[in-house]
Amino acid sequence: MRSVYQALNCRDWDTAFRDMHQDFELTTQLGPDPGTRRGRERVTEFVEDYLATFDAFIWEPEQFFEGGDQVVTFIRTRALPRGGSVDLVVRNGWWWTIRDGVILSVKSFPEPARALEAAGLSEQDAHADSSA
Repeated sequence: MRSVYQALNCRDWDTAFRDMHQDFELTTQLGPDPGTRRGRERVTEFVEDYLATFDAFIWEPEQFFEGGDQVVTFIRTRALPRGGSVDLVVRNGWWWTIRDGVILSVKSFPEPARALEAAGLSEQDAHADSSA
């Protein structure tokens, strides 16, 4: 999972999507256009459009929680709105579903704990290994 975040931060879409299913789904609850997008083209277009509103944007994974096919990541996002002078810092949760090494979906949650709850995981499922 760390390599996916690194690729996203570098805008390296080929690496970011390397282990994703062709019908990968991204679901967002907040933002200018919340909802679900399916497939690399639609997901990439959505992310690029969103990132275009910022001069700088980085995702920093803080904690990983694993259980079966589910991985939840607590993320700190640092963003500088286009033309702005103050960084925004937000924490949220991302719930990933991975089967047989293939990433099927990710759902973002505005509150990290809600991602854990949705995935059926708890704080005891924390995984500190950098290979997550």
